[in-house]
Amino acid sequence: MVEVYVSGMGIDPISQMPIVVLKSKEDDNLALPIWIGVFEANNIVMNMQGMDSPRPMTYDLIRNILTSTGYTVKMVTIDSVENNTYIATIHLQNSKLPTEELAIDSRPSDAINIALRFDAPIYVNKELFSNSADVEIQDDLNITEEDLRSWIENIKPEDFEKNI
Repeated sequence: MVEVYVSGMGIDPISQMPIVVLKSKEDDNLALPIWIGVFEANNIVMNMQGMDSPRPMTYDLIRNILTSTGYTVKMVTIDSVENNTYIATIHLQNSKLPTEELAIDSRPSDAINIALRFDAPIYVNKELFSNSADVEIQDDLNITEEDLRSWIENIKPEDFEKNI
């Protein structure tokens, strides 16, 4: 497993869907782009820019529930790819029973959002980087808040049908 960080967000020019880019903390040449949904992308950007919502958003609610029941996120892992879909796991630890650990199946976008809220490390199976070797990652993928807002304002309902 390779520890990664969220390097940036981008928009796929063909599908017009958000991409989160994970880069290795040890080797910046190892990058993994993951296509995600609009809601998940918005939450990642809001969290990374320190933007607060007046009411708890879904991932904040999950954090609050886990914390109030004595759990913390030990780490999240992006383990494999099956049928062009990445498989992730959220690893929880009970602060009252440190030997109790839970592994929860997750979409990578949800796991990343939850990891960011717990400041938990994110790991990627090293083999997955070879799957993305032919994808060109540009250094200018960062989305500004204004870009994201404009993009969200112009989304049409049929944009969501592409991914159903």
